[in-house]
Amino acid sequence: MDLQTITYVIVGLSFALYLGIAFWARAGSTGEFYVAGGGVHPIANGMATAADWMSAASFISMAGLIAKLGYGASVFLMGWTGGYVLLAMLLAPYLRKFGKFTVPQFIGDRYYSTTARTVAVLCLLVASLTYVIGQMTGVGVAFSRFLGVSNETGIYVGMGIVFMYAVFGGMKGITYTQIAQYCVLIFAYTVPAIFISLNLTGNPFPQLGLGSDMLSNHQPMLATLDKVVTDLGFGQYTTSPNGSYLNTFFYTVSLMIGTAGLPHVIVRFFTVPKVKDARSSAGWALVFIALLYTVAPAVGAMARFNLIATVNPAAATGGDMFAKEASLPVDQKPAWMGRWEQTGLLKFNDKNGDGRIQFYNDQNKDPAFQAKAEAAGWKGNEMDVNPDIMVLANPEIAKLPNWVIALVAAGGLAAALSTAAGLLLAISSAVSHDLIKGVFNPNISESNELLAGKISMAVAILVAGYLGLHPPGFAAGTVALAFGIAASSLFPVIMMGIFSKKMNSQGAIAGMLSGLFVTLFYVFAHKGILFIKGTEYLHLVGGKNGFFGISPEAFGTVGAAVNFVVAYAVSKVTAPPPEDIQHLVESIRTPRGAGVATGH
Repeated sequence: MDLQTITYVIVGLSFALYLGIAFWARAGSTGEFYVAGGGVHPIANGMATAADWMSAASFISMAGLIAKLGYGASVFLMGWTGGYVLLAMLLAPYLRKFGKFTVPQFIGDRYYSTTARTVAVLCLLVASLTYVIGQMTGVGVAFSRFLGVSNETGIYVGMGIVFMYAVFGGMKGITYTQIAQYCVLIFAYTVPAIFISLNLTGNPFPQLGLGSDMLSNHQPMLATLDKVVTDLGFGQYTTSPNGSYLNTFFYTVSLMIGTAGLPHVIVRFFTVPKVKDARSSAGWALVFIALLYTVAPAVGAMARFNLIATVNPAAATGGDMFAKEASLPVDQKPAWMGRWEQTGLLKFNDKNGDGRIQFYNDQNKDPAFQAKAEAAGWKGNEMDVNPDIMVLANPEIAKLPNWVIALVAAGGLAAALSTAAGLLLAISSAVSHDLIKGVFNPNISESNELLAGKISMAVAILVAGYLGLHPPGFAAGTVALAFGIAASSLFPVIMMGIFSKKMNSQGAIAGMLSGLFVTLFYVFAHKGILFIKGTEYLHLVGGKNGFFGISPEAFGTVGAAVNFVVAYAVSKVTAPPPEDIQHLVESIRTPRGAGVATGH
């Protein structure tokens, strides 16, 4: 069978599996709709959590960013992994012991305020909708390339699939569907990596292949890649930073604490029967996440080398990168390049008219490098590659079998759809459970609340699809922005709600609003949404990234600091929480069965 047919078969079978599971596990009560009835086994919940956690950003974009930025993209590995550990150790067990299965419900009860609960819903909606834009965009990219349909059609199909298994199955259906999706995505991610590692280094373990010698020149993989990219004018792969060190640090922290504040991950710890199971499922989830995250650096590095070696074969042989015969003739470019050109994510323009492809960093100002490029007759970089295609195109670049290429398509769709479903459920529960039941109609019946939840989910899917079809102008890096919003608005009040008896409702509300406002203001100002004198957008301090060179995606750290400071200051000049709330906070932090300290 040809590639298109195989792709249809594998993706179609995976979708049939998801829908079959959703029908089997359809929710019949609010408990099953919101938290799967609280009866999921810790190992199964760990696998579902991993699928919920590893979105299109992890599957599609992370290795692509590592391929492009090298060492500089380690912020994603450190931030997302460290954030999950922070969530598992400091937040999840205590929130599970508190017994409230949504973040706004915890905030509303802990801070004894419907206003605090409403503000938390607002913060959750902003973060989740920003995040879901990236998932729907990923669905569109994967569909448009592998199923031969337009980006818009791909998003419509994705919306329909999510609607069928999320609206009818709720958390129960989503949980068991995510287990299947994890199996699909991890198999789709690791199998090509094993093939490529064997081809390049002879080592079947990609994690070890990254540090092994190349078969072609018997030199270390990373040393070879460093030489190749620097010969072409790019920064050294193993030492290239992602902006300033201050920005790198803030970026990492923003991703880390944003992870711990994401509501669609937190709610997964309420699907297990006991507090002990919440800790256990957190550990299992980390194991399942590590299977992908430890492979991602190898996938990124090997994809970068294979791409360059395809366009400039001298990279594989150690020859002169500037020799005319070293670059690829246009009439010999592989079929995969033509297929990706149709998506607009790979572009080629023969600037010097020599009928060959020159792929290099034409922004390198080193005189010696410029002299070499000029002597070779190069007139500028001729190929632009979107990093998001690196994982999806990697098996094609490495000339792997068609079934492996189709498997990667199914994995990319599984990653995007699993996280989209989790986010949409978080949005649905925030509207139906926290707003409708918690604020506007406390006496609503369970059947009507379940209906409201399904309607909210359907509306959320329509909004998510619209945003995927028409992403806002400031939506570049939407996933990182979503983490920054969660970091600046939700994480501080959750932390203070668990570890500070004296934090009151006034402080929490002021902190959430100030953190959210400061972060959104900076993002909009930097992206050009806020205008001064109708033409120029605001730079807060000056320079490319405004505030001390901090990018909008990293500004969540600053927003979180503002949140903490404002909340603390307001709590100091207002009345402390009631005694029963302070005792509640103490009881949350006390291990079950612990005795009272006697002082002896």
